[in-house]
Amino acid sequence: MPAHPLHAPVLAWYAVHQRDLPWRRDDRTPWGVLVSEVMAQQTPIARVLPAWEAWMKRWPTPAALAADAPGEAIRMWDRLGYPRRALRLHEAAAALVERHGGQVPADEADLRALPGVGSYTAAAVAAFAFGRRTCVVDTNVRRVLARTVTGTEYPAPALTAAESTLAAALVPDDAATAATWAVASMELGALVCTARSPRCGECPVLDLCAWQAAGAPAHDGPPRRGQSYAGTDRFVRGLVLAVLRAASGPVPLDDLVAQVPDDVLRDPLQRDRCLGSLVADGLVDVLDDGSLTLPG
Repeated sequence: MPAHPLHAPVLAWYAVHQRDLPWRRDDRTPWGVLVSEVMAQQTPIARVLPAWEAWMKRWPTPAALAADAPGEAIRMWDRLGYPRRALRLHEAAAALVERHGGQVPADEADLRALPGVGSYTAAAVAAFAFGRRTCVVDTNVRRVLARTVTGTEYPAPALTAAESTLAAALVPDDAATAATWAVASMELGALVCTARSPRCGECPVLDLCAWQAAGAPAHDGPPRRGQSYAGTDRFVRGLVLAVLRAASGPVPLDDLVAQVPDDVLRDPLQRDRCLGSLVADGLVDVLDDGSLTLPG
């Protein structure tokens, strides 16, 4: 497509204000980019950075991770949340060794075929690791386009066909520029065009923003509710995994109960329900004696 008015100011802003993240540096590896994208799903970059650095130091290649036990991936995941991502990364590493000689492929179809890799992650790796021309749309990009182009404060709760069409239409023709546009528009959403308290005075496209031109109308869609955490099943699952990560061997069930006592539960069945879901998800193994451990 011809250059869009948003391109030049956003790219110029990114050249000055981009964060120095190791998975964006010249010495980045496709594996490092893939790990960063999986870790950053629903997790702030400030929490991802130390976890990513520890992970890459221990497992600098897919083969290194695939050779280790899946339980070690869960242990290293620590408090990043949504620990099934650790298992999917371990499975993806094994698939990379089996199908691609231990290398991360550049083709989006091959990337999407990896365990735990969806359309967004495949596009992001293709763009950020290999400089491919593709359409990368995350929550930050959706919010930037909703405000600057559509004129609404927030995008719809889930990605719509219209959003996908708009994002695709804005991808520059040149592959290298397209890859930079993808990360630049994402960075703008992360640092300036934020969900809460956007820094509109610092925005490089303030004069082009349809939402500002309309008077910054308040969101009139479904209420946006923050996610509670304390006391939820996710919270209890995290407590259980924390006990197992800290243990040097299997943990007797009674010891686990002592570490996740009744007074942290919302209902009497919550501990059993959460433990059952962890087993079903492959995050916890139950041994013959009834003790619990991370998968080996």
